[in-house]
Amino acid sequence: MRDAHDHDHENDHGHDHGLGGHHHGGSARVLMFSLCLTLSFAVVEAIGGWWADSLALMSDAGHMLTDSSSLAIGAVAAWMAKRPASRLHSFGLQRAEVLGALINAVLMIAVVAAIAWAAIDRFAEPRTVAGMPVLVIAAIGLVMNIGVAAILMRGEQTMNVRGALIHVIGDLLGSVAALAAGVIIILTGWMPIDPLLSLAVSALILVSALRLLREVVHVLMEGVPRGVDAAEVGTALAAVEGVEAVHDLHIWSLSSNQRALAAHVVISRLADWQQTLPRLQQLLSDRFAITHTTLQPEDRATARDCAREEDCGIAS
Repeated sequence: MRDAHDHDHENDHGHDHGLGGHHHGGSARVLMFSLCLTLSFAVVEAIGGWWADSLALMSDAGHMLTDSSSLAIGAVAAWMAKRPASRLHSFGLQRAEVLGALINAVLMIAVVAAIAWAAIDRFAEPRTVAGMPVLVIAAIGLVMNIGVAAILMRGEQTMNVRGALIHVIGDLLGSVAALAAGVIIILTGWMPIDPLLSLAVSALILVSALRLLREVVHVLMEGVPRGVDAAEVGTALAAVEGVEAVHDLHIWSLSSNQRALAAHVVISRLADWQQTLPRLQQLLSDRFAITHTTLQPEDRATARDCAREEDCGIAS
């Protein structure tokens, strides 16, 4: 019984790390390329925003600098996630991706708070903004942000890449806001549009950051992956030929693209486990995209003892 269980666990674990290394390596390259583009223009935009005294432009530069840090964090996390398992980290460092997304979400919320504070101050003490430099720099920034967003969207959509993409989309919206502010200031001379549009963009970014933060916390709390019904999984496993019931079922996410499952499986004949195990693995992989599994076979007597001692959540 024990040999079958260990064999299952080791096969899944080794197979998934191979795939994970390939995907995370691609994520790291995409993030590093995007980092170089974003960081280079953030410096240009910060200088232009200071010269034009535009909060919309400086807030967009702030977004870009935060993006640069988020892309750097994401690239490091993607590199760490492809490291093999060790004695200290039996699952490897796949959760580095989740931690990177957590840091990015918190950073974005902090930037939004800083921009909101500066915008409120601008309403109290309006400043003259040079419209034409804002217009030109914002237009260039918009084109660059569209390019970086396209690169990230074509890459593998891990939680880390999505977190970086939220930052870049925030930059894109910031460039649109700065562009609009430059046009309105040139045409009407109405200065409050600069902090007003900064607040509007910050609100949109905050919604996305909070959504990402909620997803990260769900993964860190080892919640059942989104789109997976634990009861449905248990019922499907129990319906496999030779399986009488399933209990102690646990499903969680190791990273954005890897789900794990552990369960006790009550079977009619322990001698049939070698034939039953591959069918269970195939079902979990094909139907629920769960590829890292730990399945423990049990006979009827063991299952009855468990049921007398506690509520084992048996599905049959």
